[in-house]
Amino acid sequence: MQQKIHAHLNELQNVLEKYELWSLVPPTADALASTEPFAIDKLDAHEWLQWIFIPRMRVLLDGNLPLPTQIAISPYIEEALKDHDNLADLLAPLLAIEELLQKDK
Repeated sequence: MQQKIHAHLNELQNVLEKYELWSLVPPTADALASTEPFAIDKLDAHEWLQWIFIPRMRVLLDGNLPLPTQIAISPYIEEALKDHDNLADLLAPLLAIEELLQKDK
């Protein structure tokens, strides 16, 4: 399962890069320290995926640490990026990750 999640995280990164939603410049430390869900007060949805979700999931996987079993990111991404032409491409790897994590509980 961990290899599959790694693959889906890589796919998500590739999709973000493909649609120019991947940044080489990190957000401010203040933005990354947000305590709001999805850092909604400081980051756009794609920034949250890049700078918080993907790195944290990789840390958990690489450290062989427990993974979340109740995860629902896709509804937020679907709403936040509803006007993006390629929303389905962005959602596909997230939905796959959610499904894998919920099966593992």
